[in-house]
Amino acid sequence: MIHRCKTFALITLLTCALSAVSLPATAQQVLRVTAIPDEAPTELARKAAPLMKYLETKLGMKVEFTPVTDYAASVEALVNRKVDLAWFGGFTFVQANTRSGGKIIPIVQREEDEKFRSVFITSDPAIRQLADLKGKDVSFGSQSSTSGHLMPRSYLLQAGIDPDKDFRRVAFSGAHDATIAAVASGKVQAGALNISVWEKFVADKKVDPAKVIAFYTTPPYFDYNWSVNADMPAALRDKIAQAFLSLNRDDPTGKEILELQRATRFVPTRVENYKGIEAAAKSAGLL
Repeated sequence: MIHRCKTFALITLLTCALSAVSLPATAQQVLRVTAIPDEAPTELARKAAPLMKYLETKLGMKVEFTPVTDYAASVEALVNRKVDLAWFGGFTFVQANTRSGGKIIPIVQREEDEKFRSVFITSDPAIRQLADLKGKDVSFGSQSSTSGHLMPRSYLLQAGIDPDKDFRRVAFSGAHDATIAAVASGKVQAGALNISVWEKFVADKKVDPAKVIAFYTTPPYFDYNWSVNADMPAALRDKIAQAFLSLNRDDPTGKEILELQRATRFVPTRVENYKGIEAAAKSAGLL
């Protein structure tokens, strides 16, 4: 009887082991996605919906978009693997890469992100150059924003202007569209933001360029990307990258997604592209 029980136990153990082996160890049922909240939540959701649906089709798995409250939360979410894929600005990527000890990997960026720029805007006719900002109230976006804070601050410092000493007040609106609203309403005399958001607002007639003008555009720099954690299986990482690289404006779905993402197309990217932003962050005392 004892021998029979031992045999049964052994068969059961072997059956469980074989069952475990037959299941793919890297199987993933849901791809969790987030993005830095650089625009209003409704706009982020509108831009994300078609892309999430497209990724579901390409990856053959459920894709969930989870908004976060601030830039820091997006960094922590990917570093701690609460999400699998994140849309970062260049500075947020650098923060995540540093915070994770180099385990956050950028996989694709928009072609536009190879030569991204920021603009300074104003509704004050007395402001026509960066030097005119001295003694004024000026708004950036989020403190962790590349195009809404880090790079504008970097170029101000290069021009011999220290925002913390030379501005009457430094404000942080939290998002690019909020910076436009603050300038247009007169809450601040000037602001710095992402050029693509500015151009979109002008094109959609959401701002009057006769009343609010862009008076300075920065030199170009690398910016946004889609990043993953290095712990993601290479096969899935490559599949995600290929899904983005396959987006084409000749296809109706691709055209819709690329227009919402304000992209001509997506191209591969790498960590080395963001060394300039890392240097700027360290120079500005932000990293």
